[in-house]
Amino acid sequence: MNKLIATLIAGLFATSVFAQTAAPAAPAAAATQAAKADVKEKKADVKANAMEAKTAAKADAKVADAKADAKETKVKAHHKAVKAKTKAKASATEAKVDAKEAAPAAPK
Repeated sequence: MNKLIATLIAGLFATSVFAQTAAPAAPAAAATQAAKADVKEKKADVKANAMEAKTAAKADAKVADAKADAKETKVKAHHKAVKAKTKAKASATEAKVDAKEAAPAAPK
C-alpha cells in the first residue's frame, strides 16, 4: 500500500511538472497576437496619415486654384475698367473737340 501511495504521489508530481511547462506557451501565443495587433494598428495609422496628407494636398490645390481664378477675374475686371475709362476719355475728348469746332463757327 505504501508503494501504491508513493507511486501515485510521484505520478502527481510528474504530471504537475509537465503541466507547468505547457503554461508558458499560451502567453507566447498571446504575445504573438498582441504583436500582430500592434502591426495592424501601425498599418492603420500609416494609412490614416497618408489619407490625411492626401486630403490636405487636395485642399491646398483647391485653394491655390481658387486664388488663381480670383486673380484672373480681378485682372479681367481691371482690364474692363481701364478700357471703359479710356473709351470715356476718348468720348469726352471728341465732345470737347466738337464743342471747340462748333463754338468758333457760331460767332462769325
